[in-house]
Amino acid sequence: MSNNRPEAVIERFSQLLAAGDLDSMMELYEPDAAFAPQPGETAAGHAEIRAALQAFLALEPRMDGRIEKVLEAGDTALVANCWTLAGTAPDGSPVKMSGTSADVLRRREDGSWGILIDDPWGTAT
Repeated sequence: MSNNRPEAVIERFSQLLAAGDLDSMMELYEPDAAFAPQPGETAAGHAEIRAALQAFLALEPRMDGRIEKVLEAGDTALVANCWTLAGTAPDGSPVKMSGTSADVLRRREDGSWGILIDDPWGTAT
């Protein structure tokens, strides 16, 4: 899948999440990216983001999303995605989450887009 549209990166992330493909998920992130694994928490850089996503993948999550808005300004884009997620906690109990993400992407030299700021919780505090 081509990442030549900012929203395509977010759609690809959902596919890779369902497949449990952490290495490919990490390729979507910029080297200096930041990720909010929980409201009020920040993982910075690839090593911290990888650790946060690895823990998240243990839920065997399935995510559905609907792109709400894409705003582009030069080589920067904001993507808002309304998402729901279902998974299974380590104790076997069901996990359900939802939110509207606020993701900032940066255009790469090859014209593709990379995730610079990944905040699944949007404006939640």
